[in-house]
Amino acid sequence: MKILLIFLPFFCISNLFAQMTKSADPFAHTYSIVARDSATGEMAVGVQSHWFSVGTAVSWAEAGVGAVATQSFVNVSFGMRGLALLKEGKSPQEALDILLSDDEAREVRQVAIIDKQGRVAVHTGKNCVEYAGHATGTNFSVQANMMLNDKVWPAMAKSFEKNKSLPLAERVLAALQAGEAAGGDIRGKQSAALLVVKAKASGEPWNDKVLDLRVDDHPQPLQEMERLLKVFRAYEHMNRGDLAVEKGDMQGAMQEYTAAEQMFPDNLEMQYWHAITLANGGKVAEAAAMLKKIYKKDANWQELTRRLPKAGLLTVSDKDFARLLGE
Repeated sequence: MKILLIFLPFFCISNLFAQMTKSADPFAHTYSIVARDSATGEMAVGVQSHWFSVGTAVSWAEAGVGAVATQSFVNVSFGMRGLALLKEGKSPQEALDILLSDDEAREVRQVAIIDKQGRVAVHTGKNCVEYAGHATGTNFSVQANMMLNDKVWPAMAKSFEKNKSLPLAERVLAALQAGEAAGGDIRGKQSAALLVVKAKASGEPWNDKVLDLRVDDHPQPLQEMERLLKVFRAYEHMNRGDLAVEKGDMQGAMQEYTAAEQMFPDNLEMQYWHAITLANGGKVAEAAAMLKKIYKKDANWQELTRRLPKAGLLTVSDKDFARLLGE
């Protein structure tokens, strides 16, 4: 009987909780930030957790609308439903109130919403696992639950406010790193996500994400996210270089490709397309020297060069083509 009395409260709590939540609800106890860049109007969600693939559950955003972070015992529907309510003209607070109004598990939820105007609303349920809390400021909200201590979200807020000179993605990442440095998730870390959308919808949703990076399973997810963000910035230079080539601006293309290579000097693809652009610009000797080094590291690039003329991506004489192949 004594054993039954000891475990009865646990069973009662378990049954009650099971009635409030669905078995499919992910347990994404975590810390996150929703934010807006006052200069560009871009909006972002950044998150880290000791939970696999946290970005598939927590982070939601739509260009010209807003961003949502839904966490703790996650109600995943809050993401799309929250954005839909914003599109209907509801304020973040009105949208949040509607989402929580019929949610029997509201006291184990944590939700933050920001709209295209930078208005924010946030809820931390009273039964979220300690330490849990949130802080808001101009154009942002930071929120956390199941943290090692109560210093995490204040550190995130302080970081975001002081890094106004950074691009939004880097600023959000810095806030997450500050939260980790302050103690982070009591369980450790496993995954992270960073989503940024444009200020205005273009009518072409596939073009409205500025970036969407995820680290689904890694011993140091924020370090890996920082690396991926750097790679993303390098490939932005590559993309601008390609655009310059399309416009016939070879000098602009060279500047962009060089900037990309400086960020990742060991990346063969960046070196390769730089060389091909040089060749198409008439600088065959310089291009051939670069390609020779690339082929030595990986012969597949030489085979790729053979295929480019047919695709119209390499327009040189037969003599110069043979030189570029090293023949």
